[in-house]
Amino acid sequence: MKKLLPLVCGLLLISFVATAQRYAVIDSKYILEKLPEYKESQTKLDQFSAQWQQEIEKKQADLDKMYKDYDAEQVMLSDELKKKREDELFNKEKEVRDLQKKRFGFEGDLFKKRQELIKPIQDKVYVAIQKLAVDKSYDFILDKSEGITVIFADPKLDKSDDVLKFLGVK
Repeated sequence: MKKLLPLVCGLLLISFVATAQRYAVIDSKYILEKLPEYKESQTKLDQFSAQWQQEIEKKQADLDKMYKDYDAEQVMLSDELKKKREDELFNKEKEVRDLQKKRFGFEGDLFKKRQELIKPIQDKVYVAIQKLAVDKSYDFILDKSEGITVIFADPKLDKSDDVLKFLGVK
């Protein structure tokens, strides 16, 4: 019995070591920033965003001018003209809000452009990560860039450069 206990403990220890999970840590933000096509796509996205923002700012400036004009003329306007101008202001304000929502809202133009320009690159990185996981027999891979909080990660576990090599980036 005394000899059996160490033998059982040894077998249990060996089984735990044999089934140890293998894992790695990557930084997807670091990987994406190293990809030239990501930088190009991000620049294009920023240009679209700036262009749409200028469009909204121009409409907002027009609306502000309409409000100033209305405030200046309000005293001299009849009730009927006041109502008409207030309706115009309301419609113009709604137009600006709708344009803002169309460009920058949930599933707006910016979201669609990001899907068009950035998502294929992210998918390419994801495939490279999956390939790395299969090739190196990792059970799971953590992304330390966003979302999951990694308090500490040993730098030797960071396989971001391996993913970049797979993608052909030096």
